[in-house]
Parts: sequence; C-alpha cells; structure tokens
Amino acid sequence: MRREPRKRTLLYRRKLVLLCCAASLFVPGTARGGSHEQSGHSERTTSDKSTEQVKHMTNFSVIELRRYTIKEGERQHFAQYFESYFPEAFEQLGAIVAGTFFERKNQSMFTWLRGFHTMDDRAIVNGAFYYGPLWKEHRSTMNNVLIDSDNVLLLGPLTPERGITVLPAVDPVGEPNGAQGVIVAQIFAVKPDRVAAFAAQAEATFAGYRAAGAREAGVLISLDVKNNFPQLPFRMDGPYLVWLGIVRDSQILESQIRPLVEHSLQPLAATGLLRGAPELVVLDPAPRSRLRWRP
Repeated sequence: MRREPRKRTLLYRRKLVLLCCAASLFVPGTARGGSHEQSGHSERTTSDKSTEQVKHMTNFSVIELRRYTIKEGERQHFAQYFESYFPEAFEQLGAIVAGTFFERKNQSMFTWLRGFHTMDDRAIVNGAFYYGPLWKEHRSTMNNVLIDSDNVLLLGPLTPERGITVLPAVDPVGEPNGAQGVIVAQIFAVKPDRVAAFAAQAEATFAGYRAAGAREAGVLISLDVKNNFPQLPFRMDGPYLVWLGIVRDSQILESQIRPLVEHSLQPLAATGLLRGAPELVVLDPAPRSRLRWRP
C-alpha cells in the first residue's frame, strides 16, 4: 500500500483481464500450485487441525517486508483501518497478508508482510487492488495518516522449505484477545554475492534461537529482480538476509533470545560477510496478525 499510483499501463490492463478470466474459471475447493512440506524445522509451527485450513496457502516465493512511517499518535488507528479493510481483499486476489505488527523500538512504525506466488502475480494483484473500488474508497483515510511507505524489502525464501509461515487467521471467537506473542526479525546486510556463504555461517545461530524457544517463521533473502509494478518501489541497497521468529512472550524474548542475539553479533561480524551491524526488529502482533504465537 502507498499513495495512489499515477496511471495505468496497457500491460496491467491486459493482465487484469486475464485475472478476471481466471477467476471465472475458479472451482471452489481447488488449491493453487503445489505444497512444500515444512521439513527439518519442527519448531516453525504447531500442528493441529486448523493448519489444514491454510494448506493451500503455500508457495509464496515473493515476500514484501513493508515498514510504514505513520503520523504521531495515529499508528493504532492506521492498524485498525488496515486490518478491517484489506487482508481478505489481498487474499481473494491470490496474495496473502502474512502478518501485521507494531515495532517496539519505533512507535511510528507499522510493519506488515505481504506475499505473492510470483513476480507476475505481484503486478497483477497490485494492479487489481490499487485500481479497484476498495482502495478508491479508503485511500484518503489511509494516506492522511501515512508519512512514508517506501521502506520495503523484496525477499524470497532461502530454500523452499524456509519460506514465510502462513498461519490460520485469528479466530474472533476462540482468540478474543487477538494475536499474542512477539515476533523477531533480524535483518542482515550481506556483502554482494555472499548470501549463501553467510546463511551457512549463520545456521548455528538460527539453530540456537530455535533451541531457546523461538519458532522459525522464515529465512528470507533479497530478490534481484526488476520492479514490474514501479508505482510500489522497493529498496535496491541489498542484498539482505532476514530471519523471522515467533516467541511466546517478552519474558522468553529478554531472558533467552536477546542474550543469544547479542552473543552472536561478534562471531557473525567476524565472518567478514556483512556490510554492517545486524538490525534486530522486535514486533508486537496487531490484533488480526496471522503471524503470532499459537499454543
């Protein structure tokens, strides 16, 4: 989401026509694409019947980590508007809002994760949404409290089984207090062409996080691709590697995870593979965030 795109192009019009044709042929109950099993990382999510409801929500190979700057005092309102109007709209178009969060350190930041199956889908879905009636109705409300929406990392899974975790939607009856837990994003600025080498060096660190009680929710790396929907820019100062984890509560975060993060800084810097100090972003889930702690 950002301010209204400037104008349509013939390419996007054609893609929207194709999208509408595809929707007319959709048969309820069929899943799009194959399914990657989450092998080798049992700490990632719990297994229960409700996860069957989202088994079709897989193969999101394009992930946007979007960090918005909101006017002072308006972040809670922005989140309420956002979660009320938009997650299901993106889902109906074939994308996913995998999580919505409040950054602890920066009280003006609203952060969210959006996933697409492919880069082509990114252009098609964004065209359908931002030229559609829902955004037209609510864009003024959102833009009036939005200062900046261009702090975006375009990412993909390090390996297929370590893509973004998509959890069932928050149950308004069974989870009356909304999404719980703490989300941790550790962002590493990696030297060019050294992402794979750094990922291998950092694996022991990530295993330590999991052993300490964090559920891994994704290991993502920068995508080196051309922006096919230029009205929504993303950062070009990569590459980056992002580790995502879900922690039960602040007590576990402070007593178990944060000491491990601090202890890892020196050995990871000593690899010589980073361009700067890693950034630790601690996120509180917004009430309807899919990415959250589930018992």
